[in-house]
Amino acid sequence: MHYWKECGDFFLQCRRHFRSTGAILPSTRFLGRALVSELRKPHCPAHVLEVGPGTGSVTREILRYLRPGDCLDLVEINGDFVRGLTRRFEQDREFWPHRERVVIHEMGVEKLPGEGVYDYIVSGLPLNSFPVGQVREIFNAYDRLLKPGGTLTYYEYVFIRQLTTPFVDRRERRRLACVGRVVGGYIRDFQVRRERIFINVPPATVRHLRLKPAARVSAPAATLQPS
Repeated sequence: MHYWKECGDFFLQCRRHFRSTGAILPSTRFLGRALVSELRKPHCPAHVLEVGPGTGSVTREILRYLRPGDCLDLVEINGDFVRGLTRRFEQDREFWPHRERVVIHEMGVEKLPGEGVYDYIVSGLPLNSFPVGQVREIFNAYDRLLKPGGTLTYYEYVFIRQLTTPFVDRRERRRLACVGRVVGGYIRDFQVRRERIFINVPPATVRHLRLKPAARVSAPAATLQPS
């Protein structure tokens, strides 16, 4: 898909569903590469989840780094985006070779079943646009779905809460502050790395979190040999 066609499709959905889209343009390839940087590291066959793939700008980067044995789930609540992604896996030469190991779910991530399913979660959800209760539910879903030692990677626009606060009413300021406290708690307790991406509209911070420590592998008990 040509980038400007992708921008047009994304902008149309932004006008219709701004709260769930949260941006006016798809992520640039620079942001996409940062979001998949954990996948670029050597890894065993992995189960990957992308949350909120939209038009597929980050999906394209994920597909570039899938290794033999990896599989990818996409969870997207916007039906128009789901239909667009389905077409891409049928027609786009960068997408269709991977179609047999990709599953698209039309739902919110909170509804996705399972526990300890994914090694990597890459999220494009606009958390600052959601009610604080929904932000808590989303992070609870991430915690439930990640395997021990798995990595959650997401982004937020630089200083978006600080820049928005002076121009909204008291109720909206309170909501943004509460979202900031919820997200900030996860950052404080679980962040392992962050990256600033300035070639994006607007600039973004990519955060990598490890919500659960890796499971310990017990050493086999020593066997006593008869004397």
